[in-house]
Amino acid sequence: MTEQLTSARKGPAKARSVVIFVHGYGADGDDLLGLADPLSQHLPNTAFYAPNASERCKNNPMGFQWFPIPWLDGSSEEQAKAGMDRSTASLNAFIDKVLADEGLTADKLALVGFSQGTMMSLHIAPRRAEQIAGVVGFSGRLLSPETLAAEARVKPPVLLLHGDQDPVVPFADMDLAGNALQEAGFVVYGHVMKGTAHGISQDGLSAALSFLHERLPR
Repeated sequence: MTEQLTSARKGPAKARSVVIFVHGYGADGDDLLGLADPLSQHLPNTAFYAPNASERCKNNPMGFQWFPIPWLDGSSEEQAKAGMDRSTASLNAFIDKVLADEGLTADKLALVGFSQGTMMSLHIAPRRAEQIAGVVGFSGRLLSPETLAAEARVKPPVLLLHGDQDPVVPFADMDLAGNALQEAGFVVYGHVMKGTAHGISQDGLSAALSFLHERLPR
């Protein structure tokens, strides 16, 4: 049974577009939903959602995880894959429900992920039946790059952003993801958040806003 994700919503009652924030390991939806406040000033017709993953995080029981991470929490590779599969199903179902509730088509929706949320967003978006407006990925990596070309059904544009001082997810993973996406036929943009550790800088948020502004209905 696919678990139903919970989320707060910000934005106008009748929206023309949707942004879904996908949080990182050990965090929750509220961790990113605050970004809706500065973004909504420039995207006034956009509804913002930030669902909680369905699993409590082993390393931070106050937060959530999309899947366990073996080298951090002692889980097995099998448990990590099973968690990933469950979260893929639940996040896809959440996206479908949001689009239905808002009365919008897939091309009016963008995913904005951070860290593990970027991994989920980059994994899900290419494998959906209909292409979304775009994916913004902060401080993450591309999972299973070797299967991407064969499994991609659609190729939404992607913006990758990463701090060059990130001690959690290596900065080099930005290039690895970008190269794999480009080789698979995706249009990829990149932005280096100079002097930034594992987080979102102001210049990074501005770059994300420009990307979203160009691709979502105005």
